[in-house]
Amino acid sequence: MSDSPAAKADDSPPTGGRGPLDRFFDLTGRGTSVARELRGGVTTFFAMAYIILLNPIILGGAKDVTGATLSIPQLTTMTALSAAVTTVLMGLVGNAPLALAAGLGINAVVAFQAAPVMTWEQAMGLVVIEGVIIVILALTGIRERIMNAIPLALKHAIAVGIGAFIALVGLYDSHFISSSETSPPLALGTGGRLETWPTVVFGLTLLLMIVLYVRRVPGGLLISIVLGTVVAVVIEANATIAEGGWGVVTPTMPDELFAVPDFSLFGQVDVFGGFAEAGVITALVVLFTLVLSGFFDAMGTILGVSDEAGLVSERGDVPRLGRILSVDGVSAAFGGVTSSSANTVFVESAAGVGEGARTGLANIATGGLFAVTLFLTPLAAVVPAQAAAPALVVVGALMMMQVAKIDWDDLELVIPAFLTIVLMPFTFSITIGIGGGMVAYAVIKVAKGKAREVSVWLWPVVVLFLLFFAIHPIETWLGVR
Repeated sequence: MSDSPAAKADDSPPTGGRGPLDRFFDLTGRGTSVARELRGGVTTFFAMAYIILLNPIILGGAKDVTGATLSIPQLTTMTALSAAVTTVLMGLVGNAPLALAAGLGINAVVAFQAAPVMTWEQAMGLVVIEGVIIVILALTGIRERIMNAIPLALKHAIAVGIGAFIALVGLYDSHFISSSETSPPLALGTGGRLETWPTVVFGLTLLLMIVLYVRRVPGGLLISIVLGTVVAVVIEANATIAEGGWGVVTPTMPDELFAVPDFSLFGQVDVFGGFAEAGVITALVVLFTLVLSGFFDAMGTILGVSDEAGLVSERGDVPRLGRILSVDGVSAAFGGVTSSSANTVFVESAAGVGEGARTGLANIATGGLFAVTLFLTPLAAVVPAQAAAPALVVVGALMMMQVAKIDWDDLELVIPAFLTIVLMPFTFSITIGIGGGMVAYAVIKVAKGKAREVSVWLWPVVVLFLLFFAIHPIETWLGVR
């Protein structure tokens, strides 16, 4: 029992001689124990393991400029490998209970902004460059200047817009909503009706996921995805489903549950090819979006989770922050090397902190479990979008919570924030949402005679977006098209 003397001894911080693990991770100094760290690491894994299923769905459902797609089993392997390596690296170097994996908002940029204008290898090359830039920013201190250049309200608006965007992706990929050439452009199900078994699976999985999440059931997202998949497999085996009704993945059981990991996507990167394929301006804007999304999301998560773990000092300092930010950048680049999209710190790490995790030892447990899933890729590839995509809707809702932090009474910020949020889902473009907000903010400041309030670090960004919006007329004028 948990309240027995033996249990208390196992779960309490060590008081005797300090062993190797205690000295390396400073367990005593942070008031924790091996048992707490391992329990916290396992909890974090189950809280974020859904990314192993979702990331392949997002990336595998998109096509690059040549029409090529990425293999779901290969993406599953690479997602698990990337999460395992980078999470362990953060534990060993940063000594913080901060697990990493492919970021949802970032993989949406790669799948729906980068890939349509370049090859997958070139898109992943931009991810590598993003990681290198973040490392440089972390090492030089320039990141503080960039953070200060963008108004806080727009930072929150970017998170909200991406939340709305990935929710739309989940609804669309699951066929819960569909596009139409007539009015309205988007409609419920097929022709405004929910009349297929796949949409039933999506609806039931979403409702279950909502119930489990609001009741704070550990691993609620993963549990819902697994149960939704089981229902989908049963329906596929017993009902008549139109060809392509499930989308990218048809839920049928594989011949074998275990397989040797497929590492063939590893190293498939063209670092600079995207600039030639898509054009310098377009590639730079996509790169800027990647850096912005990864950089600010990670920074907020690091501060939030560290604060919850009691690691932030009274002055707001985070232990080993330089190392943590550097590992975050290296991890983003490694995501490009593995073709799994940029890795970033997951807010679900807070689940492990809630279970007692205080050091990087928890990451060893989390990363180890990700490594185990490398041998379960056939089983993971059974999951259809209708079972996995509901998590996009739930995570999108959580990202929307940032909207409360925007001052909607400030007219100089409300319009840029609004444009940032609505343009992302309305244009199916994260880049356009960010650009619209930035340009509107600068124009409003100039119109009110407050141009000096716009940071000198923001003006190049505004100019870059203006060039992006005018890229087609400019290319026509220059005879490029």
